[in-house]
Amino acid sequence: MTNVHRFRRADLVAQPWKNGGGLTREIVSWPPGSGVTDFDWRVSIAHIASSGPFSAFPGVDRVITLLEGAGVALQSVDGTVSHRLDQPLHPFDFAGERVVQADLLGPDCHDFNVMVRRSACSASVQVLSSAAHLTQQSHGLLFACRGHWHANGHVLSADEGLWWHDEPSAWTLTAQSDDAALIAVLIQPPR
Repeated sequence: MTNVHRFRRADLVAQPWKNGGGLTREIVSWPPGSGVTDFDWRVSIAHIASSGPFSAFPGVDRVITLLEGAGVALQSVDGTVSHRLDQPLHPFDFAGERVVQADLLGPDCHDFNVMVRRSACSASVQVLSSAAHLTQQSHGLLFACRGHWHANGHVLSADEGLWWHDEPSAWTLTAQSDDAALIAVLIQPPR
């Protein structure tokens, strides 16, 4: 599979947020060369260091998953978003055009972010803790949060992952420890 790319969390470059309230470590922004304003889909890991507003992304659907830390309370100005993101590995989705305030529930936290442009695609985000089979998709990403995983011949340790593009792939995933957890992102045609 030539369109499969491996990554390690420790190797991801930290960049300041658009609004200056934290750091993001981009895993992939598709298509190649796209930035925060013109991606079809984007996956990153963020470090939230202070309370403040999330940047607005009109026309984008977002899924945020707490990885470490106490989390944040999310509240939109219009009241459509009101959620405590305080349970690790429980994805929460919301519309990117919502003006959302994020108030830290502890000193800081790290989260896993998936953003998809509604007109281009949609995303399914699930957290796995045991063996699973993922249906064939042309684009997607796997991130091992805890433990070791086997994925179609690839071995993923904690904080390692892979993403693929333009190559329809189904995945057979096997957890190698009882405490294993993996985030699977499947990018699909728009709804």
